[in-house]
Amino acid sequence: MAEPGGQVKGLDPSPLIVGESAVIAELRQTIDMVARTNATVLVLGETGTGKELVARAIHAYSPRAPRPFSALNCAALPPTLADSELFGHDRGAFTGAHVDRPGRFESAEGGTLFLDEVGELSTEAQAKLLRILQERTLERIGSTRSRSVDVRVVAATNRNLARSVADGKFRADLFYRLNVFPIQVPPLRKRASDIPILANHFLVEAAARLGKRLHGFTESALVTLVAHSWPGNVRELRNIVERAAILAQGTRIGAEECTPMLSPDDDHEDTPVRLCTLVEAERLHILRALERTRWVIEGASGAANVLGVNASTLRSKMRKLGISRRG
Repeated sequence: MAEPGGQVKGLDPSPLIVGESAVIAELRQTIDMVARTNATVLVLGETGTGKELVARAIHAYSPRAPRPFSALNCAALPPTLADSELFGHDRGAFTGAHVDRPGRFESAEGGTLFLDEVGELSTEAQAKLLRILQERTLERIGSTRSRSVDVRVVAATNRNLARSVADGKFRADLFYRLNVFPIQVPPLRKRASDIPILANHFLVEAAARLGKRLHGFTESALVTLVAHSWPGNVRELRNIVERAAILAQGTRIGAEECTPMLSPDDDHEDTPVRLCTLVEAERLHILRALERTRWVIEGASGAANVLGVNASTLRSKMRKLGISRRG
């Protein structure tokens, strides 16, 4: 992926970063720019926004791409094992250390180490991480030998690390070392136009895994998905699509297959709720009626009668709202 002399070609991170919104286009441009450098990157964003995908894209489009990419969730590390996992240990360093074992830094030599939830590291581990970033050397547990390391660090957090620094929970010097190039990953509610694209992307993946013939979503399903505030972000959307694909009886996913699985927006007090506009609500209501009546408009069992309007009024509203049958 790198040209001779270490120059990186103009690359498009779109295979990893899915979406067509303006904020995602800007994110791709940022990834492309920072991938060309060796700068330490701090990826910021809510849980489930895809911070690891950003880190993988930075690695994939950098001169380090042929070398290892290693991901470690710092929140899942017991404090007693953090040093050994990150920095390695020599045989006999502690009870049970029967062999020499390189840590994540050595295993990622020449490549990229992604430290997710870096704000969860203990103060002791923070100090050792700072030394590596400053000196590019490390010492395994139980060893006095310094080993040189050539690893790019991409860290991520859903915390406000500046506030953690002010509260004395995170080292200020480490924060400034990590915050050389910050990248903010937008929450899904800030890129609602990408929801249909992401949903169809996840559906294709799910259908392949399940061996099912699934050909997309009904319009009312997409309107329902777009209207949700997605407190769990892209991860929540992926899980909803996966479950809907498992339960699907037909070839398209309907609103009735998505709605029962959506978490109530008001259960998440810290998440701004995105309410439907009146136009969106009317569109969704008409779509559900049309799909329930198999797009029959006239007659006693038609959508117009279900909605309590005459057929010409319904057709006029459909034209105004851009509603037409697809597929």
